[in-house]
Amino acid sequence: MLKHIGKHGDKKVVILYHTVPNEEHMCLVVYSDLLPRMMHDEIMKCVESAPGQEAKDFADALFRNIMADGRNTLETLHREGLIKKVQTGQVIVTPTPQSSVRLDELNTMLAEIAKGTEAIKRMEEMDKNSGFNGKKAVKEGREAWVPPSSRTAEVNTPVTPVADAFKVLSDTDLAAQRAAQATKMRADAAQLLAEATRLEQEAQSLTPAKVANVRSNTAQKAKKTKTAKAA
Repeated sequence: MLKHIGKHGDKKVVILYHTVPNEEHMCLVVYSDLLPRMMHDEIMKCVESAPGQEAKDFADALFRNIMADGRNTLETLHREGLIKKVQTGQVIVTPTPQSSVRLDELNTMLAEIAKGTEAIKRMEEMDKNSGFNGKKAVKEGREAWVPPSSRTAEVNTPVTPVADAFKVLSDTDLAAQRAAQATKMRADAAQLLAEATRLEQEAQSLTPAKVANVRSNTAQKAKKTKTAKAA
């Protein structure tokens, strides 16, 4: 997977900025196939480097990149008029040969991810400053669904921070879960066996001869199968 590369029409591009300030529908690119050979190689080398892949906008990595002739890469692209502004909806990002996405759609997804990260941080801050002391709510008032009598009631159950809900379970926790599941399954199995016995007895009381015949045929088939396997 390689970030910052794509296509504008049938031309390959390197995306310098995903958006332009005050023009969210525009981006800045360079047409890699139209670059001078030396500059092309320098830029692609920077794209593939760790700093290039870690950069949110590739221009930040180019700003710190110096070409073999001593010139700053980003500044040289600007001076020679090689940076072009195009619509994000017309640029197709191609991180792999098998996958692609429009740049405007990618920008939207990245913005939503950023909002989610910020929301988690805000929830953690709310946990730290939620106004609870572990026994009694300090904050006055109540939520609409809480009974009036709970307004002054002491809360003995410790408040679980939101972030704790996302903690990874330990091996001990998993073992306890498995043991509880096994106990429940055994209880369910015992109930099913008891119910099967009851139904069988009920069926025998209704048609004893037929049930006995079914049992005999089943036993004979099982015996034949066992004998055939032994042979």
